[in-house]
Amino acid sequence: MKKLVDFKMMLMAFGLFAGMVSAQKISSSNVKTTLEGSSTLQDWKMTSTTGTFSGTVSGKTIKEVKYQMAAKTLKGSSATMDDNAYKSMKADQFPDISFTATAVNIGKGKITGKLTITNVTKTVTFPINVTKTGNSYTINATNKIRLSDYGVTAPAFMMNSVKTGNDVTITVNITAK
Repeated sequence: MKKLVDFKMMLMAFGLFAGMVSAQKISSSNVKTTLEGSSTLQDWKMTSTTGTFSGTVSGKTIKEVKYQMAAKTLKGSSATMDDNAYKSMKADQFPDISFTATAVNIGKGKITGKLTITNVTKTVTFPINVTKTGNSYTINATNKIRLSDYGVTAPAFMMNSVKTGNDVTITVNITAK
């Protein structure tokens, strides 16, 4: 009986070890983030091609999802627009925008996690598509948020004659290995 218990314990330990070995850490600095919104003058767009992503692939799931981007890497059509956006986001005081999630499944679905802009963190759910090609993962997510939910005052300029709308669309495209 003792040998049977020892054998079962050995099999269980081997199974746990095999599960740990199959986990693949992935990361990327190939991250593109776009913010799009409207104003009383015209629609606008700011893009960043810097940022970091990391996670651990286990089976058909990416766990420990982490995304981070410096707010001042977002660039729009003019330096004036950029400066107004950075001021509204309090980028000198809160330089990073981040998102963390426990896990996301590979395929089309949703990811729920914590989005932090300025010093405000909110739980958000994004539609997401994660595809695997070899040992590379392509991740695309898009969602709308309200700037005021994160303590961001919508930028205005030209003596407040041009005001930015409160709703923005965030799009994130990542390729990770």
